[in-house]
Amino acid sequence: MFSRTRTLAVAVALAVTAGTAVTVAQASDGGSGQGRHAAGKGVAWSAAWAASPQRPSTGFKANWSEAGFDDQTVRQVVRVTEKGDRARIRLSNAYGASPLHVASATVARTEGGKGAGVERGSVRTLTFGGKKSVTVPAGGQLSSDAAGLDLDRFESVTVTLHLSGTTGPATFHSQAFATSYRADGDHTRDTGADAFKESTESWYYLSGVDVADSRKAGGRAAARDGVVLFGDSITDGFASSTDLNRRWSDALAERLAKSGKPRPVVNSGIGGNMVLNDSAWYGAKGTGRIARDALDLPGAGTVVILEGLNDIGFSETDKPTYKPAPIVSADELIAGHRKLIRAAHDKGLKAVGATLLPLGGSDHYGERAAAVSDKFNEWVRTSGEYDGYVDFDKALADPKDPERIRPAYDSGDHLHPNDAGYAAMARAVDLGSL
Repeated sequence: MFSRTRTLAVAVALAVTAGTAVTVAQASDGGSGQGRHAAGKGVAWSAAWAASPQRPSTGFKANWSEAGFDDQTVRQVVRVTEKGDRARIRLSNAYGASPLHVASATVARTEGGKGAGVERGSVRTLTFGGKKSVTVPAGGQLSSDAAGLDLDRFESVTVTLHLSGTTGPATFHSQAFATSYRADGDHTRDTGADAFKESTESWYYLSGVDVADSRKAGGRAAARDGVVLFGDSITDGFASSTDLNRRWSDALAERLAKSGKPRPVVNSGIGGNMVLNDSAWYGAKGTGRIARDALDLPGAGTVVILEGLNDIGFSETDKPTYKPAPIVSADELIAGHRKLIRAAHDKGLKAVGATLLPLGGSDHYGERAAAVSDKFNEWVRTSGEYDGYVDFDKALADPKDPERIRPAYDSGDHLHPNDAGYAAMARAVDLGSL
């Protein structure tokens, strides 16, 4: 890792707690990221990474959400899609039954881009309203103060939380496709990985990392150019390579950067999510969570919506987790998408729709689901109700059998793309539509 200038004076907005924003200012003390607080102007933040909160559940892989934590440190690695010289984190206790006590927290650059080690000299102790500990109310969310930390676009960031008490079941994001780590006791300032003996592929309490750049006052970050991808497991990146950042959100951010017009891209997918129905396993319904998980993210200007396969496909199987699974018509699914479009427009965001991917051969497939998918996709293409659209159905279809995903793009379950398929999705987007 190359050397960078660390000196800066930063302003910070203490984010939303129970809907109230408090603005404070913070000055560097030469490396810790801590300093005095005084009233100051708000910072133009951009969401550079996000994960949508879910209620504790068993998930597809073993995780720690139902047991929670007890005097343990959780270390989580994420990749930001925007650069800046200050960072803050967002914490969610949306599904906590009791207040969450965070005894201490740090942010740092990840050593080598992955793993539990962090770059020496980059560890910043986070504060919350000037204090090193914070309590997040049950059902609440909040942001840290700013920490002075130079970050490049596509740099991996490590967020470490010491949860000194017993948390109870933990709000989390089930499918991270990235490794998170746990250690007993307080290891928030450890640079090495030795203490972190346990790992899972989920994120806990961490719902976002925002960045700002004091060198671009009034610049791009204030222009609301962030792109939020909203949807289910295909947006979430199911079956993509763990720790390699191969979701279609990653590929789209990289393509935008290569085009010479970089924009932050964040992922608000939840595996198994539905437009019209809540699920104990797969999150609040899309029409209920879109504001929290997408439209209200700092700097968001465009939302790309890809969702509906679970609404129409769950009823084709008897899997116990695929419940509720009512029969959903194309008209009902379209009505749900109209609600999503209105919600985006009411917040001043552009809404880009996406056709549903081919599902032939998958456990979601049946004659009824196929017919609903075809009718819905035709509406996306022809209605003009979205501000633009991307045709994933055509982009990923097998030319020999358009009902199925092209074999080169199929992860093997005939429903989710593999890494190459997610890259093809990013290539299918008309960047001018975003």
